[in-house]
Amino acid sequence: MSTHTLHPETWVDRYSDYLYNYTIVRVNDHVMAQDLISETFLAGLKSKKNFKGNASERTWLIAILKRKIIDFYRKKNSKKGQAEVHIDYNDDEMEGDWLEERAEDTMYKTAEENLENNELGLAILECLDTLDERQASIFKMKTIDNFETEAICNEFDITPSNLWVIIHRARKTMANCLEKNWF
Repeated sequence: MSTHTLHPETWVDRYSDYLYNYTIVRVNDHVMAQDLISETFLAGLKSKKNFKGNASERTWLIAILKRKIIDFYRKKNSKKGQAEVHIDYNDDEMEGDWLEERAEDTMYKTAEENLENNELGLAILECLDTLDERQASIFKMKTIDNFETEAICNEFDITPSNLWVIIHRARKTMANCLEKNWF
């Protein structure tokens, strides 16, 4: 018996931030991450008749997104003739392991790369200062300190949807600021 139903009209508000975070660490390209999420929502709409309700909406959308990411790398690799990219998609979604595999060995960084990283760090701090105090606190708690949504909502007496709106706006502000001051 199916217990879950689809509500496509709420997907952007409910899942876009989660899907973006999931995608950006895998493709490391802001525009491509947004494109893949849009393609995921479109594919979900086109195939909603195939949704059986055995999984939650988010799980179902992540499954679609995983296929989109794999297709992206297949297409990218076939064009350039590069070796196949290995992405470990565990059912338990252990993102930390994947991130560790991608982490650079800092021992081999050049002085120029170290300077660039320091400059980026300063630019991020400056951009955080452009957010109002409450927005900056919420943004830091969620994206930097990885606090649970419930804990942040309780701390600031807000709903989860308010939290995601605040995070979304903070990300937009940060992205615009970094684009002007760093990129």
